[in-house]
Amino acid sequence: MSNQRIKTPCVGLCSTVYGDLVCRGCKRFHHEVIDWNAYDEAQKRAVWLRLEVLLVQVMTAKLEVFDAERLRQQLELRKIRFVPQQSPYCWAYQLIARGARVINQLEAYGMVLLPEFRGWQLPELRDAIDREFFLLSEAHYHRYIAPRFLREGLDAER
Repeated sequence: MSNQRIKTPCVGLCSTVYGDLVCRGCKRFHHEVIDWNAYDEAQKRAVWLRLEVLLVQVMTAKLEVFDAERLRQQLELRKIRFVPQQSPYCWAYQLIARGARVINQLEAYGMVLLPEFRGWQLPELRDAIDREFFLLSEAHYHRYIAPRFLREGLDAER
């Protein structure tokens, strides 16, 4: 596995440059993408944690990781970067995101699809996970972040 620590959630598919309030690639908010390098460790950790919580919510509704150690070994063997401190469900996402077209038996990686998803092809599941993760991030933005910006704008006008 690469020795490099993953320093940012960026996946190289930034849509905030096109005006999106939530990046379709990494799911961070536009201001987080812009300000990332100025964030202190606590601010970065808060973003990482929010992304992890949302992704785990999506992943646990689709599959079960029954052997986290086997999953970890497979990621390392295939040189797929992951954040060791995150949930194994985040690791599962990394595996599916990078290997959806070549994985034949998820059980060999320590995970199994839940019954309602067993008929799905992994590329189709990967895309559904990504869409749902984006929609949750976008909903979080509109519920918790956008109202604060609206209030700040009103305060500036007074």
